[in-house]
Amino acid sequence: MPRVRPGTIGIMPAGALGVALFYHLTRKLTANDGTVFFLERTASRSADAVRAKGELVIRDEDRLHRIATANLLRRDLLATFEQRELPEVLLLCPNPDQLPGILNTAVQLLERMHERAELTPQFEFPTLVLCSNGIYYQRLRQQFIERLEESTLLGRLPDLWPDLMPRIVGRLIRGVTIQTGLRDGAGDEAVYEPGPPGITRLAGGEQSVRVRAGELLSGRGGWFELAENSSATRLEFDKGMVNLISNLLGQLQAIDDGGNFRPLRVKEIVTAEHAAEIRALTGHVVAIGRAVRAYSAEESFDVILQNVLAITHQHDDHVPSSLQWLGLRLRQGSLEPKLTPTEEWLLNPLIRYAHAAGLNDSAEYFEALKSQALDKLTRAARRAAA
Repeated sequence: MPRVRPGTIGIMPAGALGVALFYHLTRKLTANDGTVFFLERTASRSADAVRAKGELVIRDEDRLHRIATANLLRRDLLATFEQRELPEVLLLCPNPDQLPGILNTAVQLLERMHERAELTPQFEFPTLVLCSNGIYYQRLRQQFIERLEESTLLGRLPDLWPDLMPRIVGRLIRGVTIQTGLRDGAGDEAVYEPGPPGITRLAGGEQSVRVRAGELLSGRGGWFELAENSSATRLEFDKGMVNLISNLLGQLQAIDDGGNFRPLRVKEIVTAEHAAEIRALTGHVVAIGRAVRAYSAEESFDVILQNVLAITHQHDDHVPSSLQWLGLRLRQGSLEPKLTPTEEWLLNPLIRYAHAAGLNDSAEYFEALKSQALDKLTRAARRAAA
C-alpha cells in the first residue's frame, strides 16, 4: 500500500500564508474535497490550538467561513508516513527560521523509510516546496545535503551517492510567492484573511519534479508557474527587491518622526519623490546578487530595475503585507519594536553575503536601513503606548 497519496497537496502550517494558499487551492473553499490539507509542524503549539478549537475561521469579502478541521488537519510528516497519508506535494510556509527543523524531520522520515526497507530507487517522498519569504534556498539546500550525509555517517542512512542523493535533493524546490494573507488574533482566536490570488513561481530541484508540482498545483486552481530562469536564487533576489521597496521603505515612509502611522498603498510608496532611495536600495541588492551569481556582469542594472518596478507597480492599489501587519498590531496594542520575519530574512542574508563578498559599503547600507526601520518601529510602539 503506497505511503504517498497521489494528487494531494499538503500545507504546513495553518498560518497566514498557508491558509491563503489553501483558500485559493480550494477555489475559495468551493472545492474543499479533502485533497488539500494541512500538516502540523512537529511539537507545534499553534497547531495544538487549531486542533483544540476544531475549526479554521476565514474571512473573505463575502462572509466569515468556519471550516471544520477534523479531516483537514493532519499530524506531522512522521505520523502521516505511518498513516500512509503523505501528500504528493507539500507547501512549506512557516517563518523561515523554522524551515531547518522541518527539513530535519524530512531526514528522519527518510531514515524511517530505510528502516522499513522502503528507501529503494522507487522510493515515495513528497515534493517539498519552500514558500516562505526570504533569501535562503542555496544555503538551506546545502544544509539539507549535509544533514543527509551526517545521517549516512552515523549509519542511519545508506550511502546515497551517486543515485539516491540527487533524486532526494531534487525534490526540494523553491516557490517564490507574492501571495498575501493576514491573521487577526492568535491561537484559538485567530481569524484568517486571504489576500487576492498571487503568483508563485517554481524554481530549483529536478525539472520533472518541478513540472509535475506545477501541473498539480495549477490544476487545483492555484496560480503557479514554472520560472523562465530555473535559478531559485535569482527569483529570491528579484522578489527580495520588490519586498524591500514596498514593505521596508514603505514602513519608513508610513511612520513619521512622531511615531504616527498611516497605511500607504504601493502607488504612494513607489513615487518619483522616492526614486533616488529606491535606486540606491536596488543598486546594493544587485551588486550583492552579482557577487553570488544571481545576476551576470553583462546584465544592465537599469533593465533589472525597470523589471522590478514593473512588478511592484502591478500592486499599486495594495497595502503591503508588512504595513497591514503593522496596522493590525497597532490596533491590537501588541506592536513590538522588531522587524517582521520577512525583513529579517531578507536583510540578514544580504548583509552576510555582502560581508563575504567584501562589499562593505553594501553591508553598511543594509545595517543602517535595518537601524532606521527599528527606530521607526520603536517610535510607533511608544506612540501607541502613550
